[in-house]
Amino acid sequence: MERTYVMVKPDGVQRQLVGEIISRFERKGLKIAGLKLMQIPRSLAEEHYGEHKGKSFFAPLVDYITSGPVVAMVLEGKDAVSTAREMMGATNPLQAAPGTIRGTYGMDIGRNVIHGSDSPASAEREINLFFRPEELVSYDRSLDRWIYE
Repeated sequence: MERTYVMVKPDGVQRQLVGEIISRFERKGLKIAGLKLMQIPRSLAEEHYGEHKGKSFFAPLVDYITSGPVVAMVLEGKDAVSTAREMMGATNPLQAAPGTIRGTYGMDIGRNVIHGSDSPASAEREINLFFRPEELVSYDRSLDRWIYE
């Protein structure tokens, strides 16, 4: 099974969408392997968004992601990265398909409610940034036989 990193951003937490978002992933069949509410320190935000350093939106992005609590989670399942990305929808909520998380709750690209890893490699990197190995749980779920062949 594959793991991915997903974060409900400060706007999603402030809008009280955490439960709804987690519920969507669980109903789809993804399993929670790690979950925590946290305030991201500036140093971690800068490392997380390091690929954007030097770009005009880097500082505002870091300011925003550190402006309030986030919910960090690790989801596990078959093709977890692509499944979560599909469920989130396009980065720009105005281009996100109706019914996706961003299509349903987002109005502005700068306040698009959720972040998710875009590849298995970035998932591994982001999981390691936000979670220690002992914070992640592997477990058998009897329901899996009804989700996967």
